[in-house]
Amino acid sequence: MRRAHTVEQVREAEAALMARLPEGTLMQRAATGLAHAVLDLLGQAYGAKVLLLVGAGDNGGDAVWAGARLAARGVQVEALLLAPDRVDPAAVAALRSAGGRTRTGLEGLRPPDLVVDGIVGIGGHGGLREEAVAAVDALAGVPVVAVDLPSGVEADTGEVTGRHVTADVTVTFGTHKVAHLADPAALACGAVHLVDIGLDLPAAAVTALQEDDVAAMLPRPDPQSQKYSRGVVGVRAGSAQYPGAGVLCVSGAGCGLAGMVRYAGQAEDLVRAAHPEVVVGVGRVQAWVIGSGGGADAEQALADSLEDGVPVVVDADALAHVRGPVPVPALLTPHAGELARMLELDREEVEARPLHHARHAAQRYGAVVLLKGRHTVVARPDGTARVNTVGPSWLATAGSGDVLAGVCGALLAAGLDPFDAGSVGAWLHGSAALVAGRGGPVTAPDVAAAVPDLCRSLLER
Repeated sequence: MRRAHTVEQVREAEAALMARLPEGTLMQRAATGLAHAVLDLLGQAYGAKVLLLVGAGDNGGDAVWAGARLAARGVQVEALLLAPDRVDPAAVAALRSAGGRTRTGLEGLRPPDLVVDGIVGIGGHGGLREEAVAAVDALAGVPVVAVDLPSGVEADTGEVTGRHVTADVTVTFGTHKVAHLADPAALACGAVHLVDIGLDLPAAAVTALQEDDVAAMLPRPDPQSQKYSRGVVGVRAGSAQYPGAGVLCVSGAGCGLAGMVRYAGQAEDLVRAAHPEVVVGVGRVQAWVIGSGGGADAEQALADSLEDGVPVVVDADALAHVRGPVPVPALLTPHAGELARMLELDREEVEARPLHHARHAAQRYGAVVLLKGRHTVVARPDGTARVNTVGPSWLATAGSGDVLAGVCGALLAAGLDPFDAGSVGAWLHGSAALVAGRGGPVTAPDVAAAVPDLCRSLLER
């Protein structure tokens, strides 16, 4: 599992480790890892040109110490000191001794092959200052390796409040930070490379499932299982206006993770034609999926489902009828526009602070909230969150959310709690899109069809 810690947690762990190590050891570990990552990106050392953007914090020191190592390998290294009086003098001396150079202005600067962003550390807040913006603008188009975080993004929230660096690679130390997982900051990080520096860290409030985690969490039938004991998922989705949504939701629910699917909606004929194994009609279920393409039927479908007292996945049109804490275990699956309406905000506000607003909605509605997006956020009312980082941009296609709701419902019926069902479902959904699309366009039916084979490959691990 990928774990993301807060700045306070990281600093406490660093302080505890530094008390046991010789002075400067952690910075040297970080600088070594950073230098190796830069060399990997460059592809060669001798003759390559690297410019360090150096601010006043520890990240600037890491960049300069890494620059000294690069210069010793034959890289032409120059450091632009944005706060010359606040840079580690020992690091600057080491850089110069290895053949590197320093400067304090942009005059006569020639574009390098690569820029190392060491402007602001993980404790920085707000966007870049004017002198940093000028340097970043002057180097537009040059590949960037960020030290710990792209300067100008918020480490603990994943938010961006002003101008910031956009990195091709981010090299971070000890642990991931929240901004590496949560958008919009995660979008600025590029590929994230973690350097282990030996930190002993507490539990993280924000995590991201990996393949091994999902494999371990998938429901597995035992030798005595039958279709009812494996879980029955009920689907109240689709309407006269949107019958296809009912079929797609059933396609997700029928991925094989639950023992049976019941359908109660306005798309009976289409569902029977596409899925003859589905039982049409109301009956006992272990979980309901409600609202995908529900139209005018969504309000009654939600009320009927809640009366059964079983866990629910509430999607799309049914979300408009959730007006307070949900009385049963629930997974709400809005996109940014739907969550904005639920919280009486503008969509842009939700997109600027997805982690914050998913947590807020989870607390307000007493339910797990799955906020769909590039990096989907799954949040509990207590603030614990998982971020799904798997899935192509091609997944932004009509009907994909209906499939996701169905997959999550199957997991819920099979016995997972709403938090696990949402986070495992989001991972399977994104990974199935990668498998089905093979790097190109994908449709919602393709995604649903790919889930069983994907689960099979995970179970064979």
